[in-house]
Amino acid sequence: MRLRQGRLDGKVALITGAAGGQGATEAMLFAEEGAAIVLTDVDAEAGQQVADQIRERGGRATFLRHDVSEIPGWHEAVAAARDLGGLHVLVNNAGIISRHGLTDIPLASWQRTLDVNLTGPMLGMQICAPLMRDSGGGSIVNVSSIAGLTAHYDAAYGASKWALRGLSKIAAMEFVDWKVRVNSIHPGQIVETSFVRDATPGHAESARRTIPMGRQGTPRECADLVLFLASEEASFITGAEIAIDGGFTAGAAIRMRSQMRDELARASASEA
Repeated sequence: MRLRQGRLDGKVALITGAAGGQGATEAMLFAEEGAAIVLTDVDAEAGQQVADQIRERGGRATFLRHDVSEIPGWHEAVAAARDLGGLHVLVNNAGIISRHGLTDIPLASWQRTLDVNLTGPMLGMQICAPLMRDSGGGSIVNVSSIAGLTAHYDAAYGASKWALRGLSKIAAMEFVDWKVRVNSIHPGQIVETSFVRDATPGHAESARRTIPMGRQGTPRECADLVLFLASEEASFITGAEIAIDGGFTAGAAIRMRSQMRDELARASASEA
């Protein structure tokens, strides 16, 4: 059983895309560690349920329906955080995927994906960072993807995640004098997320087979990483990009090549 350590006692955290999956897990974990939470999502029913669960367990939580690409919602979220005592952690977790390649993506799908995955975090950092400065500093965690570290079959998703990776480094330098750290994390295949559930048949299994560790990650593993970056344990980390992908970006291709080599060698030996 995991013991509460109070790593976020007295802190206020704003988490977008918190109605399910990684965002909901992060919100529950942060609350367990002492933070007051502002949760936002476009799914009002599910988001409110997460906030209710936090309060039922003795935590403090406020839910707001919020499309991260729209400026007024960010100001409402900042006001809610201020009511809770300030703002010390921002987790830009909200994201969507278009599932279109470069040659067939409709312009509207391209623009919507960038609006949510890139413009949303940009607005969040722009609008939230001053309150974080006035609250004594803090940590911003931008949830990118391994699609921000390598090629991806979805043109808009990949472009948005690469851009978010770069934007995180820019923000890290702009906010360093405000004592606001900015880092990006890059999850690989994570179970219990809509990206996996809504994918085409064979998507999840084919992805799992390419992961060197032989399994998919979990929302809790991502939440633990985000908690670390949000806490004082990561006080000397800013501008970093951290893959949480079971070794995929480190060397999935070379591992698969080695396995194929061994299979071909066995096949050749059996034919001799």
